[in-house]
Amino acid sequence: MFSGAVVRHVAGDGPLDEAVEEIVLGAPRRYTRAGLAEATDLDVDEGRRLWRSLGFAEVGDDEVLFTDQDVAAVRLMAGLTEAGVLEPEVREAVARAVAQSMSRLAEWQVGMLRRLLEGHGQDLTPVESLQVAAAVIPALEQLQSYVWRRHLAATVHRMLATAAGPGDGSDTWPLVVGFADMVGFTRTTRKRSADELSEMIERFGSTTTEVIADGRGRIVKTVGDEVLFVADDAPAAASIALGLQERVRAEDVLPQLRIGLAAGPVLTRYGDVYGEVVNIASRLTTHARPDTVLVDDAVAAALADDGRFRVRALRPVSVRGYRSLHPWLLEDRS
Repeated sequence: MFSGAVVRHVAGDGPLDEAVEEIVLGAPRRYTRAGLAEATDLDVDEGRRLWRSLGFAEVGDDEVLFTDQDVAAVRLMAGLTEAGVLEPEVREAVARAVAQSMSRLAEWQVGMLRRLLEGHGQDLTPVESLQVAAAVIPALEQLQSYVWRRHLAATVHRMLATAAGPGDGSDTWPLVVGFADMVGFTRTTRKRSADELSEMIERFGSTTTEVIADGRGRIVKTVGDEVLFVADDAPAAASIALGLQERVRAEDVLPQLRIGLAAGPVLTRYGDVYGEVVNIASRLTTHARPDTVLVDDAVAAALADDGRFRVRALRPVSVRGYRSLHPWLLEDRS
């Protein structure tokens, strides 16, 4: 059933980490960097840049690190490049974008696997622990593939269904960008135990995910105490913002939110968003009082005739990068 490092560990001649690594990678180490380059016709310097783009530290030229899976991945990338799917000039950027998401996912999965093994206490032998890992890892891989395909399908459907086309560039779209920030997060963390902090973060994540998904929005990323999301139009974004506000008010473990919304052309690149609209939404969030939602001129104009919302002009403010930013207070009219 097992081979290589796994067999050596079971026999008492090899460390557990090498055995687990072989199960995770699906193959034993066989190649140095030069050997990988020779097996795939990959330029050594380009291979070094791609490896660093994936977020891994530099390795010695004589270190046997790479497996047949690495060879297959390089050949697949080369095939996509030859087919025109993956342009050479963007390969490193794509590698960085994928790696950043996968790194966070891997941290969570390994923590879950560790807790699973620890839950068995001293009952599992080393062989049984390896069997658990061998069974769980393929299941996790299958699950994340399913989730990826579901999100891919949803994104394709949204792009085909939307009436709004790209703006000035192929990656520029008219969107509403929103930030939702927990008030006093740093101060709150000092007053709570690790378990209480874990519960607060989990509740914040589940609440924002549910409300944003129900409102037909998309989470771009969550960074600590703040979530960045986008929506296709101002009414949807406003409903999400007010929905987040309402849900958090009902959550005793969560501090109040301050939220900012801004609308306009947004550069979407490798799963992230960029541009002035993103900056304005961030500045509005920073300026908002606890438990309030501030919007920019574009969002306010789009909501002016919508009977579900009320927007009230506030004094212009001077914030970093903008001498006179005109905020509007968003409220639910019902």
